Amino acid sequence: MKRTYYLDHAATSFPKAPGVGKAMADYIDTVGRNVGRGSYAPAQEAAGVVWETREQLCRLMGGPAPQNVVFTSGATAGLNLLLKGLLRPGDRVLTSPMEHNAVLRPLRQLETLGVTVEGLPCDQAGRPLIDALPALLPGARAVVLTHASNLTGGLMPLASVGTLCRAAGVFFLVDAAQSAGHVPIDMAAMGIDGLSLPGHKGLLGPQGIGAVLLTDALAQALDPLIAGGTGSLSESLEMPPFLPDRLEAGTLNLPGIYGLHTALAYFEPRAAALMDRQRRLGGHLWARLSELTEDGLTVPGPGPGERVGVVSVDFQGRDNGEMAFLLERDYGIQTRSGLHCAPAAHRHLGTFPRGMVRFSVGPETTFEELDYVQGAVYELLFSN
Repeated sequence: MKRTYYLDHAATSFPKAPGVGKAMADYIDTVGRNVGRGSYAPAQEAAGVVWETREQLCRLMGGPAPQNVVFTSGATAGLNLLLKGLLRPGDRVLTSPMEHNAVLRPLRQLETLGVTVEGLPCDQAGRPLIDALPALLPGARAVVLTHASNLTGGLMPLASVGTLCRAAGVFFLVDAAQSAGHVPIDMAAMGIDGLSLPGHKGLLGPQGIGAVLLTDALAQALDPLIAGGTGSLSESLEMPPFLPDRLEAGTLNLPGIYGLHTALAYFEPRAAALMDRQRRLGGHLWARLSELTEDGLTVPGPGPGERVGVVSVDFQGRDNGEMAFLLERDYGIQTRSGLHCAPAAHRHLGTFPRGMVRFSVGPETTFEELDYVQGAVYELLFSN
Protein backbone atom coordinates (compact mmCIF):
# COMPACT_ATOMS: atom_id res chain seq x y z
CA MET A 1 0.00 0.00 0.00
CA LYS A 2 1.33 3.43 -1.01
CA ARG A 3 2.32 5.68 1.87
CA THR A 4 0.25 8.84 2.24
CA TYR A 5 1.21 12.26 3.57
CA TYR A 6 -1.72 14.21 4.99
CA LEU A 7 -1.13 17.93 4.56
CA ASP A 8 -4.66 19.28 4.73
CA HIS A 9 -4.91 20.03 8.45
CA ALA A 10 -6.42 23.43 7.64
CA ALA A 11 -9.49 21.46 6.55
CA THR A 12 -9.50 19.19 9.60
CA SER A 13 -6.94 17.64 11.91
CA PHE A 14 -5.99 14.00 11.50
CA PRO A 15 -5.41 12.01 13.55
CA LYS A 16 -7.50 13.40 16.37
CA ALA A 17 -6.19 13.60 19.92
CA PRO A 18 -5.89 10.22 21.65
CA GLY A 19 -9.15 8.96 23.10
CA VAL A 20 -11.52 11.29 21.22
CA GLY A 21 -13.41 8.55 19.39
CA LYS A 22 -13.62 6.38 22.52
CA ALA A 23 -15.00 9.26 24.61
CA MET A 24 -17.74 9.88 22.06
CA ALA A 25 -18.64 6.20 21.85
CA ASP A 26 -18.61 5.85 25.64
CA TYR A 27 -21.04 8.74 25.98
CA ILE A 28 -23.42 7.17 23.47
CA ASP A 29 -23.12 3.67 24.92
CA THR A 30 -23.00 4.36 28.67
CA VAL A 31 -24.32 7.87 29.40
CA GLY A 32 -26.63 8.90 26.59
CA ARG A 33 -28.75 11.44 28.52
CA ASN A 34 -29.32 15.12 27.81
CA VAL A 35 -28.30 17.96 30.09
CA GLY A 36 -30.79 20.42 31.56
CA ARG A 37 -33.68 18.02 31.01
CA GLY A 38 -33.48 15.80 34.08
CA SER A 39 -31.87 15.64 37.52
CA TYR A 40 -30.90 11.95 37.46
CA ALA A 41 -27.25 10.98 37.85
CA PRO A 42 -26.26 10.36 34.19
CA ALA A 43 -27.68 13.74 33.19
CA GLN A 44 -25.72 15.38 35.98
CA GLU A 45 -22.57 13.58 34.86
CA ALA A 46 -23.04 14.91 31.33
CA ALA A 47 -23.69 18.41 32.68
CA GLY A 48 -20.37 18.23 34.52
CA VAL A 49 -18.48 17.37 31.33
CA VAL A 50 -20.22 20.20 29.47
CA TRP A 51 -19.24 22.71 32.15
CA GLU A 52 -15.65 21.45 32.32
CA THR A 53 -15.38 21.86 28.54
CA ARG A 54 -16.54 25.48 28.86
CA GLU A 55 -13.86 25.99 31.52
CA GLN A 56 -11.18 24.45 29.28
CA LEU A 57 -12.03 26.73 26.36
CA CYS A 58 -12.25 29.77 28.59
CA ARG A 59 -8.76 29.14 29.97
CA LEU A 60 -7.22 28.45 26.57
CA MET A 61 -8.72 31.52 24.88
CA GLY A 62 -8.52 34.01 27.74
CA GLY A 63 -12.31 34.23 27.75
CA PRO A 64 -14.45 36.25 30.17
CA ALA A 65 -16.03 33.32 32.07
CA PRO A 66 -17.14 29.70 31.45
CA GLN A 67 -20.78 30.74 31.05
CA ASN A 68 -19.64 33.03 28.22
CA VAL A 69 -18.71 29.96 26.18
CA VAL A 70 -21.57 29.06 23.83
CA PHE A 71 -21.43 25.75 21.98
CA THR A 72 -22.09 25.72 18.23
CA SER A 73 -21.72 23.22 15.41
CA GLY A 74 -18.50 24.92 14.31
CA ALA A 75 -16.86 28.21 13.43
CA THR A 76 -19.27 28.93 10.58
CA ALA A 77 -22.32 28.58 12.81
CA GLY A 78 -20.65 30.76 15.42
CA LEU A 79 -19.86 33.52 12.93
CA ASN A 80 -23.47 33.51 11.75
CA LEU A 81 -24.60 33.74 15.38
CA LEU A 82 -22.38 36.77 15.93
CA LEU A 83 -22.93 38.63 12.67
CA LYS A 84 -26.65 38.04 12.25
CA GLY A 85 -27.32 38.52 15.93
CA LEU A 86 -25.51 41.85 16.09
CA LEU A 87 -25.90 43.66 12.78
CA ARG A 88 -29.14 45.39 11.83
CA PRO A 89 -30.26 47.55 8.88
CA GLY A 90 -28.34 50.81 8.88
CA ASP A 91 -25.33 49.34 10.69
CA ARG A 92 -21.85 49.52 9.20
CA VAL A 93 -19.25 46.73 9.47
CA LEU A 94 -15.59 46.66 8.43
CA THR A 95 -13.74 43.57 7.22
CA SER A 96 -10.71 42.45 5.19
CA PRO A 97 -10.29 40.83 1.76
CA MET A 98 -8.79 37.73 3.39
CA GLU A 99 -12.01 36.45 4.93
CA HIS A 100 -13.48 32.99 4.46
CA ASN A 101 -16.96 32.61 3.00
CA ALA A 102 -18.08 31.87 6.56
CA VAL A 103 -17.80 35.64 7.00
CA LEU A 104 -18.35 36.88 3.45
CA ARG A 105 -21.61 35.06 2.75
CA PRO A 106 -23.39 36.12 5.96
CA LEU A 107 -22.23 39.66 5.30
CA ARG A 108 -23.58 39.46 1.77
CA GLN A 109 -26.96 38.35 3.14
CA LEU A 110 -26.89 41.21 5.63
CA GLU A 111 -26.05 43.68 2.85
CA THR A 112 -29.34 42.81 1.16
CA LEU A 113 -31.09 43.75 4.42
CA GLY A 114 -29.49 47.18 4.65
CA VAL A 115 -26.18 46.59 6.43
CA THR A 116 -23.21 48.47 4.93
CA VAL A 117 -20.09 46.33 4.45
CA GLU A 118 -16.80 48.15 3.91
CA GLY A 119 -13.38 46.71 3.11
CA LEU A 120 -10.38 47.72 5.19
CA PRO A 121 -7.30 49.07 3.40
CA CYS A 122 -4.72 46.28 3.47
CA ASP A 123 -1.14 45.59 2.50
CA GLN A 124 -0.13 43.16 -0.24
CA ALA A 125 -0.45 40.21 2.15
CA GLY A 126 -4.00 41.23 3.10
CA ARG A 127 -3.24 42.62 6.56
CA PRO A 128 -5.12 45.79 7.59
CA LEU A 129 -3.19 49.03 7.52
CA ILE A 130 -3.39 50.02 11.18
CA ASP A 131 -2.75 53.71 10.51
CA ALA A 132 -5.90 53.85 8.36
CA LEU A 133 -8.21 52.40 11.02
CA PRO A 134 -8.83 55.40 13.32
CA ALA A 135 -10.48 57.35 10.51
CA LEU A 136 -12.73 54.42 9.58
CA LEU A 137 -13.95 53.27 12.98
CA PRO A 138 -16.26 56.16 13.96
CA GLY A 139 -19.84 55.13 13.27
CA ALA A 140 -18.99 51.47 12.68
CA ARG A 141 -20.88 48.80 14.59
CA ALA A 142 -18.23 46.11 14.29
CA VAL A 143 -14.97 44.96 12.76
CA VAL A 144 -14.76 41.29 11.78
CA LEU A 145 -11.43 39.69 10.92
CA THR A 146 -9.94 36.28 10.48
CA HIS A 147 -7.07 35.69 12.88
CA ALA A 148 -5.10 33.65 10.34
CA SER A 149 -5.80 33.38 6.63
CA ASN A 150 -6.94 29.93 5.57
CA LEU A 151 -5.21 30.64 2.24
CA THR A 152 -1.79 32.11 3.09
CA GLY A 153 -1.56 31.36 6.80
CA GLY A 154 -0.79 35.03 7.43
CA LEU A 155 -1.65 36.34 10.90
CA MET A 156 -3.68 39.51 11.37
CA PRO A 157 -2.55 42.18 13.89
CA LEU A 158 -5.42 41.46 16.27
CA ALA A 159 -4.07 43.23 19.33
CA SER A 160 -3.55 46.47 17.41
CA VAL A 161 -7.00 46.30 15.85
CA GLY A 162 -8.62 45.32 19.14
CA THR A 163 -7.06 48.24 21.01
CA LEU A 164 -8.42 50.70 18.45
CA CYS A 165 -11.86 49.07 18.41
CA ARG A 166 -12.10 49.16 22.20
CA ALA A 167 -11.17 52.85 22.26
CA ALA A 168 -13.76 53.63 19.58
CA GLY A 169 -16.56 51.58 21.16
CA VAL A 170 -16.70 49.22 18.16
CA PHE A 171 -17.29 45.49 18.64
CA PHE A 172 -14.39 43.31 17.46
CA LEU A 173 -15.33 39.88 16.11
CA VAL A 174 -12.72 37.25 15.22
CA ASP A 175 -12.77 34.09 13.11
CA ALA A 176 -10.30 31.75 14.83
CA ALA A 177 -10.83 28.77 12.53
CA GLN A 178 -7.15 28.62 11.55
CA SER A 179 -5.59 29.96 14.74
CA ALA A 180 -7.27 28.23 17.69
CA GLY A 181 -4.78 25.61 18.81
CA HIS A 182 -2.04 26.95 16.53
CA VAL A 183 -1.11 30.26 18.17
CA PRO A 184 -1.88 31.73 21.61
CA ILE A 185 -5.16 33.63 21.90
CA ASP A 186 -6.08 35.94 24.76
CA MET A 187 -9.40 37.65 24.21
CA ALA A 188 -8.88 40.20 26.96
CA ALA A 189 -5.38 41.17 25.89
CA MET A 190 -6.34 41.32 22.22
CA GLY A 191 -9.52 43.34 22.80
CA ILE A 192 -11.75 40.66 21.25
CA ASP A 193 -15.49 40.84 21.97
CA GLY A 194 -16.57 37.75 20.06
CA LEU A 195 -14.44 34.75 19.06
CA SER A 196 -15.70 31.86 16.92
CA LEU A 197 -13.73 28.62 16.71
CA PRO A 198 -14.08 25.00 15.56
CA GLY A 199 -13.21 22.02 17.69
CA HIS A 200 -11.94 19.83 14.88
CA LYS A 201 -8.91 21.72 13.57
CA GLY A 202 -6.08 22.95 15.78
CA LEU A 203 -7.78 21.73 18.97
CA LEU A 204 -7.74 18.13 17.63
CA GLY A 205 -11.38 17.40 18.45
CA PRO A 206 -14.20 15.93 16.34
CA GLN A 207 -16.15 17.58 13.56
CA GLY A 208 -19.55 19.06 14.37
CA ILE A 209 -18.65 20.93 17.55
CA GLY A 210 -17.34 24.45 18.03
CA ALA A 211 -17.87 27.44 20.28
CA VAL A 212 -18.34 31.17 20.50
CA LEU A 213 -16.71 33.04 23.36
CA LEU A 214 -18.10 36.51 23.94
CA THR A 215 -18.08 39.38 26.39
CA ASP A 216 -21.12 40.30 28.44
CA ALA A 217 -21.42 43.58 26.53
CA LEU A 218 -21.61 41.80 23.19
CA ALA A 219 -24.02 39.19 24.55
CA GLN A 220 -26.41 41.94 25.64
CA ALA A 221 -26.29 43.43 22.14
CA LEU A 222 -27.04 40.14 20.35
CA ASP A 223 -30.42 38.84 19.30
CA PRO A 224 -30.45 35.03 19.55
CA LEU A 225 -30.17 33.51 16.08
CA ILE A 226 -32.08 30.40 17.17
CA ALA A 227 -34.83 30.32 19.80
CA GLY A 228 -36.26 27.32 21.59
CA GLY A 229 -36.03 25.14 24.65
CA THR A 230 -33.16 25.56 27.07
CA GLY A 231 -34.37 23.68 30.14
CA SER A 232 -34.40 26.98 32.03
CA LEU A 233 -37.18 29.56 32.57
CA SER A 234 -39.55 27.26 30.71
CA GLU A 235 -42.53 29.32 31.86
CA SER A 236 -41.39 32.23 29.65
CA LEU A 237 -41.85 32.56 25.90
CA GLU A 238 -38.73 34.75 25.78
CA MET A 239 -35.20 33.38 25.62
CA PRO A 240 -33.47 33.50 29.03
CA PRO A 241 -31.49 36.70 29.61
CA PHE A 242 -28.41 34.89 30.94
CA LEU A 243 -25.58 32.99 29.27
CA PRO A 244 -25.09 30.45 27.90
CA ASP A 245 -28.81 29.65 27.72
CA ARG A 246 -29.71 32.82 25.82
CA LEU A 247 -27.71 31.62 22.81
CA GLU A 248 -27.96 27.83 23.19
CA ALA A 249 -31.46 26.69 22.25
CA GLY A 250 -32.15 23.01 21.68
CA THR A 251 -30.17 19.85 22.34
CA LEU A 252 -26.42 20.18 22.57
CA ASN A 253 -24.13 17.93 20.54
CA LEU A 254 -23.11 15.94 23.58
CA PRO A 255 -21.05 13.27 21.78
CA GLY A 256 -19.13 16.13 20.17
CA ILE A 257 -18.64 17.90 23.50
CA TYR A 258 -17.37 14.68 25.11
CA GLY A 259 -14.91 14.30 22.22
CA LEU A 260 -13.81 17.93 22.48
CA HIS A 261 -13.44 17.61 26.27
CA THR A 262 -11.04 14.70 25.77
CA ALA A 263 -9.16 16.55 23.02
CA LEU A 264 -8.73 19.62 25.23
CA ALA A 265 -7.59 17.50 28.18
CA TYR A 266 -4.83 16.22 25.89
CA PHE A 267 -4.11 19.59 24.29
CA GLU A 268 -4.11 21.99 27.24
CA PRO A 269 -1.04 20.74 29.14
CA ARG A 270 0.85 20.40 25.84
CA ALA A 271 -0.38 23.63 24.26
CA ALA A 272 2.91 25.52 24.25
CA ALA A 273 4.88 22.60 22.86
CA LEU A 274 2.30 21.75 20.19
CA MET A 275 2.03 25.36 19.05
CA ASP A 276 5.80 25.77 18.93
CA ARG A 277 6.21 22.60 16.89
CA GLN A 278 3.62 23.65 14.36
CA ARG A 279 5.17 27.12 14.15
CA ARG A 280 8.54 25.58 13.32
CA LEU A 281 6.99 23.13 10.85
CA GLY A 282 5.12 25.91 9.08
CA GLY A 283 8.25 28.03 8.86
CA HIS A 284 10.22 25.10 7.47
CA LEU A 285 7.57 24.36 4.85
CA TRP A 286 7.44 28.02 3.79
CA ALA A 287 11.22 28.20 3.55
CA ARG A 288 11.60 24.99 1.52
CA LEU A 289 8.86 25.92 -0.95
CA SER A 290 10.18 29.46 -1.23
CA GLU A 291 13.44 27.98 -2.54
CA LEU A 292 11.51 27.17 -5.72
CA THR A 293 10.30 30.67 -6.57
CA GLU A 294 12.90 31.01 -9.33
CA ASP A 295 11.70 27.71 -10.79
CA GLY A 296 8.12 28.83 -11.41
CA LEU A 297 6.46 28.64 -7.99
CA THR A 298 4.74 31.57 -6.30
CA VAL A 299 4.44 31.46 -2.49
CA PRO A 300 2.31 34.40 -1.30
CA GLY A 301 1.92 35.65 2.23
CA PRO A 302 4.27 36.64 5.05
CA GLY A 303 7.33 34.74 6.18
CA PRO A 304 8.02 32.74 9.37
CA GLY A 305 6.94 34.38 12.60
CA GLU A 306 3.94 36.01 10.98
CA ARG A 307 1.99 32.91 9.96
CA VAL A 308 0.47 29.62 11.01
CA GLY A 309 1.36 26.34 9.32
CA VAL A 310 -0.63 26.99 6.15
CA VAL A 311 1.30 27.57 2.91
CA SER A 312 -0.34 27.91 -0.52
CA VAL A 313 1.52 27.89 -3.82
CA ASP A 314 0.75 28.82 -7.40
CA PHE A 315 2.34 26.67 -10.11
CA GLN A 316 2.92 29.39 -12.70
CA GLY A 317 1.65 28.41 -16.13
CA ARG A 318 0.27 25.10 -14.85
CA ASP A 319 -3.16 23.91 -13.76
CA ASN A 320 -3.09 23.94 -9.96
CA GLY A 321 -5.90 21.41 -9.76
CA GLU A 322 -3.90 19.03 -11.92
CA MET A 323 -0.82 19.59 -9.76
CA ALA A 324 -2.77 18.67 -6.63
CA PHE A 325 -4.05 15.55 -8.37
CA LEU A 326 -0.52 14.52 -9.39
CA LEU A 327 0.82 15.18 -5.89
CA GLU A 328 -1.67 12.67 -4.52
CA ARG A 329 -1.50 10.13 -7.34
CA ASP A 330 2.26 10.01 -7.80
CA TYR A 331 3.57 11.04 -4.39
CA GLY A 332 0.79 10.26 -1.91
CA ILE A 333 0.64 13.91 -0.79
CA GLN A 334 -2.88 14.97 0.18
CA THR A 335 -3.51 18.70 -0.24
CA ARG A 336 -6.35 21.01 -1.23
CA SER A 337 -6.55 22.99 -4.45
CA GLY A 338 -9.02 25.61 -5.67
CA LEU A 339 -10.34 28.81 -4.15
CA HIS A 340 -10.50 27.50 -0.56
CA CYS A 341 -13.84 29.27 0.12
CA ALA A 342 -11.90 32.56 0.04
CA PRO A 343 -12.57 34.17 -3.35
CA ALA A 344 -11.87 37.71 -2.16
CA ALA A 345 -8.46 36.62 -0.87
CA HIS A 346 -7.60 35.11 -4.24
CA ARG A 347 -8.67 38.31 -5.97
CA HIS A 348 -6.49 40.33 -3.60
CA LEU A 349 -3.50 38.07 -4.26
CA GLY A 350 -4.09 37.88 -8.03
CA THR A 351 -4.83 34.14 -8.13
CA PHE A 352 -8.53 34.30 -9.01
CA PRO A 353 -10.03 32.27 -10.65
CA ARG A 354 -7.25 29.68 -11.02
CA GLY A 355 -6.75 29.21 -7.28
CA MET A 356 -3.73 27.63 -5.61
CA VAL A 357 -2.53 24.41 -3.98
CA ARG A 358 -2.59 24.57 -0.19
CA PHE A 359 -0.39 22.61 2.20
CA SER A 360 -1.09 22.70 5.95
CA VAL A 361 0.73 20.97 8.79
CA GLY A 362 -0.40 19.27 11.97
CA PRO A 363 1.36 18.27 15.19
CA GLU A 364 2.35 14.86 13.82
CA THR A 365 3.77 16.20 10.55
CA THR A 366 7.53 15.68 10.38
CA PHE A 367 10.29 17.84 8.93
CA GLU A 368 11.34 14.90 6.76
CA GLU A 369 7.85 14.79 5.24
CA LEU A 370 8.06 18.48 4.38
CA ASP A 371 11.41 17.94 2.67
CA TYR A 372 9.76 15.17 0.67
CA VAL A 373 6.97 17.59 -0.30
CA GLN A 374 9.51 20.10 -1.55
CA GLY A 375 11.16 17.43 -3.67
CA ALA A 376 7.84 16.38 -5.17
CA VAL A 377 6.90 19.98 -6.01
CA TYR A 378 10.32 20.48 -7.60
CA GLU A 379 9.84 17.43 -9.81
CA LEU A 380 6.38 18.58 -10.90
CA LEU A 381 7.71 22.00 -11.85
CA PHE A 382 9.98 20.35 -14.39
CA SER A 383 7.59 17.65 -15.59
CA ASN A 384 6.01 17.79 -19.03
